[in-house]
Amino acid sequence: MTDFTEIASGLRFPEGPIALPDGSVLVVEIAGGCLSRVSPDGNISVVANTGGGPNGAAIGPDGKCYICNNGGFEWTQRNGKWSPGLTANDYTGGSIQKVDLDTGKVEVLYTECDGGPLKGPNDIVFDSAGGFWFTDHGKHYARSRDVTGIFYAHPGGSKITEMVFPLEGPNGIGLSPDEKTLYVAETPTGRLWSYALAGPGEFASGSKQKAGGPNRGNLVVGVPGHQLFDSLAVDSAGNICVATLANGGITVVSPDGSCVEHIPMPDRGTTNICFGGPELRTAYITLGTTGRLVAIDWPRPGLALNFLNK
Repeated sequence: MTDFTEIASGLRFPEGPIALPDGSVLVVEIAGGCLSRVSPDGNISVVANTGGGPNGAAIGPDGKCYICNNGGFEWTQRNGKWSPGLTANDYTGGSIQKVDLDTGKVEVLYTECDGGPLKGPNDIVFDSAGGFWFTDHGKHYARSRDVTGIFYAHPGGSKITEMVFPLEGPNGIGLSPDEKTLYVAETPTGRLWSYALAGPGEFASGSKQKAGGPNRGNLVVGVPGHQLFDSLAVDSAGNICVATLANGGITVVSPDGSCVEHIPMPDRGTTNICFGGPELRTAYITLGTTGRLVAIDWPRPGLALNFLNK
């Protein structure tokens, strides 16, 4: 198993880590319905109560924290481990929220697109122009599940566009260092897709999107066996680092898909990764079912995020 340092425990299914310049790490607690801050000494404090199921998170151009809220799950705890189930009984829909980190005020930006409700927003990334891409993973019910896709939106709440539909449980999303490629991970298929971009919120000519069939861009990699892809981050070399469920760990994929490495972690519910610390050489990883935030040394610097590390 990979050597790691445990930063905090007792988190209620953590996701969406953001390593801040002061050494603290923001995480959402999906089962707790809140955004929390973990200090370098492991102390946990609640920044905001979001309700529902806060999932992916990112810092926007205004310094606020933008959250994909999936609306919540039913939860079970067995032997101290958290397990998400079907859609929460009190589910009222998914949303994009904005949190003021100083006051804890929560503002709802988007609940729908072109009259269609957001189902289960999951992961988010800002481009250098200040817009953001996000995935909608959908919700699961006893005998059915949603079919969803990828969106692009403005942080002021003024415009949202459905960019890709349909996809199979889209989850992690990220941009290449030059922002010419968008990466999207599908959970149930264990596949990573890429889309060529012409600019902010714009696909390059010839990209496959909204064509009436499976709109998956270009396949970067599909991993064998029972492996489910969760959220992701990109490092400075352009490698896509995908949190992996079932085969718990981080799957590192080169941009052309020719090299795939799995870094095992002690939790089948490894949910997300971000980079921080000196030269962004520390990878912070959320272990969902065991409720931990851990850190490992990374062989390369992480990719500096817009509006956070630059």
